[in-house]
Amino acid sequence: MILPTPDFFPGSYTGTEQEIRALVGSVSSYMGVRRDRIVVELHSDGDSLPDNVAFLAGSTHGEAGHYRLEPGRAVVSLDMAHMRSPVTLVATVAHELAHERLLGEHRIDHTRRDNEQLTDLATVYLGLGVFTANAAFQFSQSRHGWRSQSLGYLSQPMFGYALACWTTLRGDRKPLWAKHLDLNPRVYMKQGLEYLRSNPEALPDRGTAIPEC
Repeated sequence: MILPTPDFFPGSYTGTEQEIRALVGSVSSYMGVRRDRIVVELHSDGDSLPDNVAFLAGSTHGEAGHYRLEPGRAVVSLDMAHMRSPVTLVATVAHELAHERLLGEHRIDHTRRDNEQLTDLATVYLGLGVFTANAAFQFSQSRHGWRSQSLGYLSQPMFGYALACWTTLRGDRKPLWAKHLDLNPRVYMKQGLEYLRSNPEALPDRGTAIPEC
């Protein structure tokens, strides 16, 4: 499990282009994506974007990122206006790189109707679930008041259950990383674990012990 700690992401983050590109490199390594396959494009909110790309659902103010395949490479475009939060940035990058693992490596067909939902699930499977679950729904406060932002294609209850399945299949009886989840996804994960304890047949590996946390 990749966590929002200095062990995985050392140094400070202020949203500069250099920091964003370095973070893409780190997440690529964690997710098993060849960095030489990825071209990173940074743009500002309102810039025109290519058509026919796989979009990550961002806030109502615009898309946070998108992925497209070109001959011999994959292009990940990120909107710098949405990269102020490191959690949002990592979640966005993880989603786009999961496209590369699924579409770029020809593991799924691009016509799958559940392509985006499966891509969100892939971020959990590849260890970035804390970030994508926390970014699924966020509140922030400014001088203008409170603002909500949704990111991704799965809800927090769905992410919570996915994380419960993931840690169960890994045999992690007491996932210490759960403390890094925001309150809502952590509660949903615990509910998922309770359900799996009562319904072990819900997972393919029925002999796996159900974790506690």
